[in-house]
Amino acid sequence: MGIAVECAARGADKLGECCLWDERERRLWWVDSRGPMLKSLDAHGAVTLLALPETIGSFAFRERGGMLAATQSGIHFLDPWSGELQRVATPEPDRPDNRFNDGRCDRAGRFWSGTMNDKMREPSGSLYRFEKDFSFVKFKTGVTIPNSLCWSPDGRTMYFADTMRHLIWAYDYDNATGAATNERVFVDAKPGRPDGSCVDADGCLWNAEYGNWRAVRYTPQGKLDRAIELPVQNPTCCCFGGERLDVLYVTSATQRLLQEDLARQPLAGSLFALRPGVTGLPESRFAG
Repeated sequence: MGIAVECAARGADKLGECCLWDERERRLWWVDSRGPMLKSLDAHGAVTLLALPETIGSFAFRERGGMLAATQSGIHFLDPWSGELQRVATPEPDRPDNRFNDGRCDRAGRFWSGTMNDKMREPSGSLYRFEKDFSFVKFKTGVTIPNSLCWSPDGRTMYFADTMRHLIWAYDYDNATGAATNERVFVDAKPGRPDGSCVDADGCLWNAEYGNWRAVRYTPQGKLDRAIELPVQNPTCCCFGGERLDVLYVTSATQRLLQEDLARQPLAGSLFALRPGVTGLPESRFAG
């Protein structure tokens, strides 16, 4: 029997992204990057909306409260209730056409996020690692659309994708230093385009396949273990949430869809929920 996919919050996000479960507040957060807007869903199904002043690619919870946001212009503290941004890092002041996209914290509380050219699909983006003191290291260049940042349960493997290359890479990861080494192809997802990912408690990687109508699960060896069909063409990100971390949430997008596309998928841009029979892990928080 197939897994039931429910619409958890109906919407029409241009580019729903970066869904994260806050176990402290029992609330699911995500963004509409192109809104730009920060959104949340509480335990009663009520959705809150907060307009933001610039495009947002991703965010992370902070240990001391509030959020860290990766946006058009840099890395900021973000107050999730007022929308106030306080910039703390500007890695690419000389590249005004670039913006931050996917981002996530490692198991030690560092924040990783990648940039992309927001006007041309060219490999002018980079992947950065941010320490708790907001110093940063440029780890990888030549990136077109950075996505799929996540870590194995023990934090010893890091995953990262360039959506336009259809590849998810794996790296050996040192939690003590933040060093990622031994890059190798984890999955060649062709024809799928890997977007946002998360890792479950079994160490398997879940990925939202943009343009391919599905969410997929890969074993730690990179073998396709499961594929769950979705009612939308462009799923964008996934995370585990709920009281038992047994609900897989999936965001989606309406950008670039024609009217006839939207007629075939009226729930495009909505937030979805399903129970795949496995559990996730609490989201890592930024240590700074």
